Amino acid sequence: MSTFAAAVARGKNGWTASELELAGLADIDEVVDRLRDAEPDADLSLLFVEADDQYLVILRLDEGEDLRVFGSDSAFADESRLGALLLADVETTPALEIDDLAAGPGDDDEDDRPAADPDADPVGDVELLADLGVNSHRLLTLCGLEGMLPSDVTAEICQKLGCGDELEELREA
Repeated sequence: MSTFAAAVARGKNGWTASELELAGLADIDEVVDRLRDAEPDADLSLLFVEADDQYLVILRLDEGEDLRVFGSDSAFADESRLGALLLADVETTPALEIDDLAAGPGDDDEDDRPAADPDADPVGDVELLADLGVNSHRLLTLCGLEGMLPSDVTAEICQKLGCGDELEELREA
């Protein structure tokens, strides 16, 4: 399974981005340690893990503590050791049914309606980016849009957060 893991961190001097190697890690604590090490003084650290152009997991650490996790589809945990490791402690109940999102209130924009995998089972904390301007509805919509790859979702979120240029430089390196 091909994966890309990008850590973006906001510290005193703004955003930084770095690629993390996640192979060989034993548990989520080791993933968190790697994320902390990427920018030790960060007040906010995010890890975007994209797998096989199909799955996205977002981890958030505030001031190096308080781990929050979102996964675009619980199937990632069944299909991959890394997915199982990242989503091990996540609530297995769906974060919100994609069908419920499509019928959500105030959704007048047809282009924002999920049309991809109706069997996707997003799990975890859908509100982990809400205070940064990406509410649960937008996060789930991005993950459910037809033709949106995990890398597209990551890029759009990072653009909204103000670290899009750092992520783009990382991908081009």
